[in-house]
Amino acid sequence: MEDRLFTNAHILAWLQYFADNTQVDLEKVKLLDITRRNKNLIPTVESNSAVLVFTEAGHPDIFYRMWNAGLGECQVWYNEGSDPSGPIKHDLLKDMIDRGINASAGMLILNPNARSTYKIGMRNSSFSRGSVHYVGSEIRAVILNKMHLSLGDTVCVISGASIAVESALIAAEGTVIAVEYSQSDRQTVEENVQQFGLNNVVVVDHVDDETMKGLPVPSLCMLVASASMEQEIECLLRLNPHMEFVIYTLDFRCAASIPDLFQRLGIGETEVIQISVSKLTPKHTFETEPAPWLICGRA
Repeated sequence: MEDRLFTNAHILAWLQYFADNTQVDLEKVKLLDITRRNKNLIPTVESNSAVLVFTEAGHPDIFYRMWNAGLGECQVWYNEGSDPSGPIKHDLLKDMIDRGINASAGMLILNPNARSTYKIGMRNSSFSRGSVHYVGSEIRAVILNKMHLSLGDTVCVISGASIAVESALIAAEGTVIAVEYSQSDRQTVEENVQQFGLNNVVVVDHVDDETMKGLPVPSLCMLVASASMEQEIECLLRLNPHMEFVIYTLDFRCAASIPDLFQRLGIGETEVIQISVSKLTPKHTFETEPAPWLICGRA
């Protein structure tokens, strides 16, 4: 077993401590060790009524960041020191925003407003405003459906900022490699990473063998079709010969050419769909949004 700051014995001791000192139902407690790689604190607290968080000393703005994400009404149960013993304290999170963590320890966060499920296809207003032109939420929901993400997946998202964010929320124990060629778009992605409290997103500026070296190997790639698409696909196939792809394009000629490209590169199970969304306007007419093609395939 890998070396960990919090072993099974430590976790059981903290569970016993909070069982003895609070009325919380341990069956409903989500365990989250943020000393381990890629653990997302804010989304976990948002979606669970009780989270037992294990953290090392430091994190001077941990409570401020949670408050800034709208979690101020959460109740935090904790003690002083690194051992599960002694008097227990509790405060509203909004009253703790100027505190940090002074010792490795467990703390129990109760969220009375937790939502039990993640809503796929978030409103565009949820994302940071910036240089990125976000795809419509309905279309994003279909894209995510075609991606079939699991909790521990590693996925590469090329030029799809909002897709990268939602993928990171779904694949909460995996890794999202977000590729943005524009510096301003990379900055917008970083702003979203901070806003949503994501620790499982890696932002890079292009796809090639050198850039991808040392990163987790993805099993899936979602990309917006571009002039560099073929080079990107070939690079990813060198990393993982069994890669799955979901390609987005508004260009009919590009959509029509991709099945032949897939065949040439050994990618099968090709599926091509077009998504059309129309919305009723205040003038009681329907306005049709751009209708993209999605091309899916598996190597």
